[in-house]
Amino acid sequence: MAVNSRIADFRNMSVDDRRKAVAASTGLDAELFSQLDADAFGPEDAANLSENIFGVFSLPLGAATNFTINGTDVLVPMATEEASVIAAASNAARMARPHGGFFTSSTEPVMQAQIQLINVADPQAARTRVLERQAEIIDLANAQDPKLVEVGGGVKGIEVRLVEARTMTYVLVHLLVDVRDAMGANAVNTMAEAVSGTVAVIAGGDALLRILTNKADRRLSRARAVFDRDLLGGDEVIDNILHAYELAAADPYRAATHNKGIMNGISAVVLATGNDTRAVEAGAHSHALVDGRYSSLSTFERNADGDLVGTLEVPMPVGLVGGATKVHPAARTALQIAEVASAQDLAEMIVAAGLAQNLAALRVLATEGVQRGHMSLHAKNLAASAGANAEETAIIVDRLIKERAFRFDRVQSILDELRSGVSR
Repeated sequence: MAVNSRIADFRNMSVDDRRKAVAASTGLDAELFSQLDADAFGPEDAANLSENIFGVFSLPLGAATNFTINGTDVLVPMATEEASVIAAASNAARMARPHGGFFTSSTEPVMQAQIQLINVADPQAARTRVLERQAEIIDLANAQDPKLVEVGGGVKGIEVRLVEARTMTYVLVHLLVDVRDAMGANAVNTMAEAVSGTVAVIAGGDALLRILTNKADRRLSRARAVFDRDLLGGDEVIDNILHAYELAAADPYRAATHNKGIMNGISAVVLATGNDTRAVEAGAHSHALVDGRYSSLSTFERNADGDLVGTLEVPMPVGLVGGATKVHPAARTALQIAEVASAQDLAEMIVAAGLAQNLAALRVLATEGVQRGHMSLHAKNLAASAGANAEETAIIVDRLIKERAFRFDRVQSILDELRSGVSR
């Protein structure tokens, strides 16, 4: 793991110097980072992951600093195009360091496959018949993936649900599969398809859908952190953060944006490590629906010492094997930087990043507002898109911040002034 995730002046280093700093902090060979160069993953490689390929789309890959997770310093790899995300997560992690950083835990990595049975004459009795023969069904399913069973995974149980729909009562058979260090979609889908015929005969119906559910509520990861009162800015800031959180907990309109802030951190790490961002996002947002109401995924409270305590629990179906995690060189590099030993370790790192990002967003909203910090970084993007050099960019960013005018037409106007020798 990282010797120290507090890397001085990291944000002001050149890309080459950042690579050297990460290598020094993690003990990795600096040559590893050549895998991140533009030509390291080309269209021919990409064709192994997708189809109709005509190019490769790149995103910035960085590392969030200052993270301590369960007593160990780590650098958190993040891939995102959104300005301020990595900086904000790093800053929030710094505020948690005086109190030990982030503390995490997980359930076992259990995914669920659904088999939809239609045309069942006696759904209640069919449910009982399926459960009576669950040992047979489990053995048949596990026979599809003996390697998974060998490493301690496989089907651990079966559940049968009756869902009243408009046209009929569907019998849904769930396979509860411990997928170990895989995300698990391929394994559970294969098992569902293999046993569906047997299950249909037992139930006296026809099998239709045979696929995993992305509502991975048996595969939860949690993170907790105490954010220092003084580093946050004092009691008034904490009061305002709590008001912002309470609104997200009570109002789905605010909750949607609040949870998007959490996913800024989560999705960046999921993407960096070659995992399925859509599956994770679907699971997280479904988890935010409680008793029919969409609410905050996180919670915030003030502890007895007056500091702010944040907690986050979300489904986290990610893996270390299969898909882009092994094929994409950037994903392989990110996983080496993260130095996680299991899919559960990775899941917990991801949730810690989500909680850090959430706190950072709330603090900005509760103090200076989102535009000052976020838009100052966005101003750099605007200047770059207008073709400004480093010296011009510094002047443009300063002017935009003073004017609070973060528009491309204003950037172009300032750049024209600078290049024509006119200043005002």
